Amino acid sequence: MSLWLLIILFGWWVCRWWRVKRKFRKYLDKIPGPPALPILGNTIQLYVDHDELFRRLTAMRLLWGHRDGINKAWLGQRPYVFVSKASTVEPILGSNQHINKSSDYRYLRPWLGSGLLTGYGNKWYTRRKILTPTFHFKILEDFVEIFGEQTEILVDKMSTKLGKESFNIFPFVTLCTLDIICETAMGRQVFAQNDCDSIYVRAVYDIGRIIQTRQTTLWYQPDLLFRLSPLYRKHQECIRILHGFSKKVISERRLEIKDECKNNNVVEAERKKKLAFLDLLIEASQGGSILSDEDIREEVDTFMFEGHDTTSSAVCWTLFLLGCHQEYQNKVVEELVTIFGYPSNNNDRRCTLRDLKEMKYLERCIKESLRLYPSVPFLARRIAKDVQIGKYLVPEGTTAMVIVPMLHRDPKVFPKPEVFDPDRFLVENCIGRHPYAYIPFSAGPRNCIGQKFALLEEKAIISGILRKYRIEAAERREDVCVTGELVLRAKGGLHIRISPRKF
Repeated sequence: MSLWLLIILFGWWVCRWWRVKRKFRKYLDKIPGPPALPILGNTIQLYVDHDELFRRLTAMRLLWGHRDGINKAWLGQRPYVFVSKASTVEPILGSNQHINKSSDYRYLRPWLGSGLLTGYGNKWYTRRKILTPTFHFKILEDFVEIFGEQTEILVDKMSTKLGKESFNIFPFVTLCTLDIICETAMGRQVFAQNDCDSIYVRAVYDIGRIIQTRQTTLWYQPDLLFRLSPLYRKHQECIRILHGFSKKVISERRLEIKDECKNNNVVEAERKKKLAFLDLLIEASQGGSILSDEDIREEVDTFMFEGHDTTSSAVCWTLFLLGCHQEYQNKVVEELVTIFGYPSNNNDRRCTLRDLKEMKYLERCIKESLRLYPSVPFLARRIAKDVQIGKYLVPEGTTAMVIVPMLHRDPKVFPKPEVFDPDRFLVENCIGRHPYAYIPFSAGPRNCIGQKFALLEEKAIISGILRKYRIEAAERREDVCVTGELVLRAKGGLHIRISPRKF
């Protein structure tokens, strides 16, 4: 009896699989894309190094997706559609139906749980509603002082490279943004810029590399095979360190807040001036009835992950591009002179929120850098319901991936797309532009909650560097090999030269 039951269940599963497969084939075969092998699909073509993957996805778009802004590929038996025009991106990112991230994000869950980045369904909606007020502009004003403190350390560290032929700017900026996000997210300092070999800093870097390796290495993707590898032991050690640190900080902060609440109002007022995101989350948790300590840990770790590498990428690419185009760098410096004045006794003062708001030209330079080199190059969603994209119907269960660098290079929206031109973001030049043509912080209901925070931080760091140093690119843009990892990087780094700023 049990044997017949197994046969019937197996037969039902095969029939169901075949119906789904036939539906995929019926609609996806109409979408342009490279020929696929049986069973393997296009796996051999796409499971390559990060820099080669970026080039191949770009080439696929040029060969098969340039006309309609959509093309397809099969990773084994999993269908993917790649979209790269505003009209094809909007039905996915602009919809409340397709808000769940694709299975490609599952490798982040051991670290981040189901926080804002990886969460889904009602839990994500609830969490987003709770967390949105923590990024209010008035609250962000409290963090500007931290931006200034850490930028001063960065500028001092960079002084060791004065007179050198060239150096890679990425490590310097990344440690600075790691210090900033740790202090603003948790209210704790990890001193990454002074101790880049600390156990927590190493764990952050190691877990990022392991996640990237799993995403791009076929035999590390099944959990069973991954658990048998030495990489798994390293992965678990990183998780232990990262979760242990976050939980310890949350526990200590809860006790501190409890003690402070027993003191007088003067102490309480002083505490509110120094709120970190963690404090706001604890306050919103209502003693654990809304957010448990584990929920708070997920969001703090998500802030740590999303808040340092992405910002670092934006800062580095902007500095590099300004180093390639001295005429634009000079305009930024002119704006900074207008705000801070020429060198004098108060020229070294830290920037304020008002100063950052006045940096309009620098903001346009950052936006143009993010157009050419968006920090997050790929956005992936699981299609929750059959959706019409242009003249093609994309069936439920397909993974839709937005190729952001190609979207930002649509010549119909951005003429001469490879040219660096900050004036593209003058108000008059943005009128009539499709809202999904430029999405460095994603778009729609699942856009980046921290984009205001990121832009303020980027302005603070870049302005702090340019007030002290003249930046010169040590390599040509066309010689830089771009690699699409968790964030957009340059293979081998971005190399610049610095000299003292002379006014």
